[in-house]
Amino acid sequence: MEESTSREKVLKAVRDALVNPMEPPYTNEENIHHVYSAPESEFLEISFAEAISRVNGNFVFNTDEEEFAENLKTFLETREIDSFHCYEPDIQKILNDNGIFCFNARDEFKDCHAGITSCEFLIARLGSIMVSSRLASGRKGFIYPPVHIVLAYRHQLVFDIKDAFAELRKKYSDTEYPSMISLITGPSRTADIEKTLVMGAHGPEELYVFFIDK
Repeated sequence: MEESTSREKVLKAVRDALVNPMEPPYTNEENIHHVYSAPESEFLEISFAEAISRVNGNFVFNTDEEEFAENLKTFLETREIDSFHCYEPDIQKILNDNGIFCFNARDEFKDCHAGITSCEFLIARLGSIMVSSRLASGRKGFIYPPVHIVLAYRHQLVFDIKDAFAELRKKYSDTEYPSMISLITGPSRTADIEKTLVMGAHGPEELYVFFIDK
């Protein structure tokens, strides 16, 4: 009898809440005060470069697409990478115009040592890269190649996650919002087994961001 009474109390409370809904205690408006301090440098690219280095990522600054192509060529030659993948047409054009060969079939991701993708945004405070399912490379480009290279431009650089989501809403305001949004913070790593750090356990072992200053 006591259990039934408790159940009735709960159901009555639910019915009352449906009949007389309360206004949410918090408005949709976010606090205008920043929780985190401003970056030490006035240049977000410097803040991003410092942050990504702290999570074992790498940052390569380029003034334009021509310098990017030269630096990428040097990187691939130095590392002796001959199985390089790119599925995104815009990046493929830059590579083709500069004589950089790449595999471009989607199912060849898993057979390549390195791959290059675009991104949604770079988050300077964390050194993180925001990616989504709406990018031309899809989801595989961020996972399969042991060496993941990201091509990003200045207009994609923001300070914090909140700024990235605000820009993402603007970007997809007239089209379908991504079904998957993720943050990449350094190469894949885990310490689940005996507290031993293992790199590349669930994704790329190395992460490089080639940043174009335009």
